Amino acid sequence: MVADWPTKQAPRTSARPENRPPQPAPKAPETEPSTPGPSAASKALRAYYARLQNDLLVRGLLRTDGGGPDTPYSDIDVIRNFERIAFYDEYARGGGLRRSDGTPGRLKRWVQPVRIGVEFGASVPAEQRREDSAEVARYAARLGRITGHPISAGASDPNFHVFIVSEDDRKTLKPRIEQIVPGVNPAALALFDNLPRAIHCFVIAFSRTQGGYEYAQAIALIRAEHPSLLRRSCIHEEIAQGLGLANDSPRARPSIFNDDDEFALLTTHDEELLRLLYDPRLRPGMTLEEARPIFSGLATRQIGQAL
Repeated sequence: MVADWPTKQAPRTSARPENRPPQPAPKAPETEPSTPGPSAASKALRAYYARLQNDLLVRGLLRTDGGGPDTPYSDIDVIRNFERIAFYDEYARGGGLRRSDGTPGRLKRWVQPVRIGVEFGASVPAEQRREDSAEVARYAARLGRITGHPISAGASDPNFHVFIVSEDDRKTLKPRIEQIVPGVNPAALALFDNLPRAIHCFVIAFSRTQGGYEYAQAIALIRAEHPSLLRRSCIHEEIAQGLGLANDSPRARPSIFNDDDEFALLTTHDEELLRLLYDPRLRPGMTLEEARPIFSGLATRQIGQAL
């Protein structure tokens, strides 16, 4: 199957696999921040995203509380949202930006340990590097506790690559991505060359084998021009979506898997979805019909125990 490089016209995007066997790639040595200042294009993006974050915050969005009394949800909500987010795709698999036909796909997730590595563009200042690296490390540990799956950050041989780069750094991305995934579809690479301002970050996941559903590599791109909270928001959604929760739903609440930007960070509801996704009774490649009786029972028990 050919590469899928879906994005959505919103701060964060969903993930789908490119079904091409991944090849091991050495981690590129990080460069020190360059001395020249940012370009006019990068400065303009930084100003735009600062205004955007401020506007969202003024409107009461980008919440970081994980949900509360105003956002109750039931086991029925979790079952419905898991079905929509884990089994449906926003874009056609292998079709780039072509919308999906609305039919359910199969369950996709990692089987091998997830080793997250963060690579920064040369223009990213040292203080921002420390802040973002610490956020990824904390988040990876949290995701490991939630899912029970081995998820770590800072490994020397990552298979989940998080690039945090500015507009001035993006020219270095294509050769690095070709190094990580030799033979990657050229159309997927084109997205890194011509990234519209409306696309704030995205992730692409690659399956272990041709036509398979076990993830083995992932690449996430996050704009360095984002202010701190928007960068954290991108980190939370793109890594979670790269684990297998690839879609969004307007009915999911409280959730980051919703284009309304109400929540910036992973919520209690989203934790329930991740627990379902990595429950050993579910397997990659399961159809919705095969999996529904299992995750419906699991969700009912999970929510019941939490009450």
